[in-house]
Amino acid sequence: MKKIKFWLLPLLIIIAGIIGGILGATVTNYLNNHPENTTTKTSNVTYNNTTDTTEAVKTIQNAVVSVVNYQKASSSDMYSDIFGGDSSSASDSDSDLQVASQGSGVIYKKEGDSAYVVTNNHVIDGAEQIEILLADGTKVVGKLVGADTYSDLAVVQIPSENVKTVAEFADSSKINVGEIAIAIGSPLGTDYANSVTQGIVSSLSRTVTLTNNNGETISTNAIQTDAAINPGNSGGALINIEGQVIGINSSKISSTSNSESVEGMGFAIPSNDVVKIINQLEENGEVVRPALGISMANLSDLSTSVINKLNIPESVTNGIVVGSVQSDMPASGKLEQYDVITEIDGQEVTSTSDLQSILYDHEIGDSVKVTFYRGNDKKTVTIDLTKTTQDLS
Repeated sequence: MKKIKFWLLPLLIIIAGIIGGILGATVTNYLNNHPENTTTKTSNVTYNNTTDTTEAVKTIQNAVVSVVNYQKASSSDMYSDIFGGDSSSASDSDSDLQVASQGSGVIYKKEGDSAYVVTNNHVIDGAEQIEILLADGTKVVGKLVGADTYSDLAVVQIPSENVKTVAEFADSSKINVGEIAIAIGSPLGTDYANSVTQGIVSSLSRTVTLTNNNGETISTNAIQTDAAINPGNSGGALINIEGQVIGINSSKISSTSNSESVEGMGFAIPSNDVVKIINQLEENGEVVRPALGISMANLSDLSTSVINKLNIPESVTNGIVVGSVQSDMPASGKLEQYDVITEIDGQEVTSTSDLQSILYDHEIGDSVKVTFYRGNDKKTVTIDLTKTTQDLS
């Protein structure tokens, strides 16, 4: 009897182990095939996800619009895809409007039944019809009030019925390098309307030289930013952390003359300059500017050998070199070729954009005091502004 019990205990242990293994495998298999409470859910954690940036964007976002430039399409343009380039089946009467370009704009004023949008001149240039897409999706036809090629700004009038928000301009003379800069616009067109990008103010008073649609070379004073600016952002808002417009986005550098890729170099027209221009466009439909009647170049852009030929003091490192003087213009008889302008009305002039900015603050009929070097001699002369940029040859 004791011998039987001695062998029975190990046997029972083995049997129990086998049964336990079978039960464990069965339960595991069941749980794997019948999961309970394993549905993925969102977190119930709550937090404040608003920032100074989101508040700034909310302040102005509804004042930023898309601007669509419609122009007449020739018969060949409209029918080339259908007839394989043979436009013989179409006539001039079949011409219609098509999208020529798209950009952005900012509603800055609401007055009675009208509201006013500022955008870039190159966005609406040549338009047969201008369409404005509001932030709420409403589309309205705009009327061109005035445009200016030199500043690359234009004003468009629209019905005010659906306009709820207008932008506020900041004093761009008070912004600082390194402060937050937020760009709002329609990169690549209306499909991406009201896109927001953020960066900083990279630099101030940059001189951006461009060729406008008339083939004229113009130098513009600009704010530099690394906020992403792409085609379609032109005319949109660059704002500060308070949601105020510090500039109108106008251009970017994407590559150099050596085809080197460039990132984070966008430019905006400072708000103080914008306000001056749009007020004139509203009042006169154009901007009338005084002109000296000179061609010029930045002293800092010239080679050392050329600067040495000017015979100016070594202490003079910035200024504007007079290239030529047009006859019958205000500077004629007052300035000469190779004079180096360093001040106008006591304000330092270091670039052509500085000169234009100071000069364009004046009205026709005003006088300016121009300080310059003619060789080693420092001179000051008063010039009466009796001519306009329209008188330039």
